[in-house]
Amino acid sequence: MRNLIFAINLTIDGCCDHTKGIVNEELLEYHTRLVRDADTFVYGRKTYQLMVPYWPDIAKNHSGETKAEIEFAQAFDSIGKIIVFSKTLDKAEGKNTKIIRTNLKEEILKLKQEQGKSILTGGADIPSQLIQLGLVDEYHIVVHPVFAGEGRRLLEGISLPDKFQLRLVESKIFKSGSIALHYLKQ
Repeated sequence: MRNLIFAINLTIDGCCDHTKGIVNEELLEYHTRLVRDADTFVYGRKTYQLMVPYWPDIAKNHSGETKAEIEFAQAFDSIGKIIVFSKTLDKAEGKNTKIIRTNLKEEILKLKQEQGKSILTGGADIPSQLIQLGLVDEYHIVVHPVFAGEGRRLLEGISLPDKFQLRLVESKIFKSGSIALHYLKQ
């Protein structure tokens, strides 16, 4: 069975707004490794529209400002399948993208049974639902040494079991002061 991996950047006060953290070569290289270990992305509409066409355009035009941006874009663009859960998205860009409007749990369980590399998810809404359903196997959380003071928080409006414990298997401190935490579901 394939693993469903959740990767997210959070500020130290728990904000998951993509504009609040630190972006640098070292962090892009970390996320590029995660992307290369996957062959399927699972997103909601908002995260999908943040990622596409932005990263595929950089991959095609080599228009990134840094080598790390171009490498991330190329890894992102080489993913075999992007699944977007949305009731409002009319059409998706690219031949490898599929919009699904049906049962999240059933679709993810089907994906996990398929042959292939890991399944990678990011964002807030869909991953929060996947966490609540107990379908996420691994967590890659990068905590940035920034207080946002406001913004979207992970798991807003989601009920979890009384004790939802993870097992830390790896941590890495970056020069920026950001910390990558790798957890497995217990």
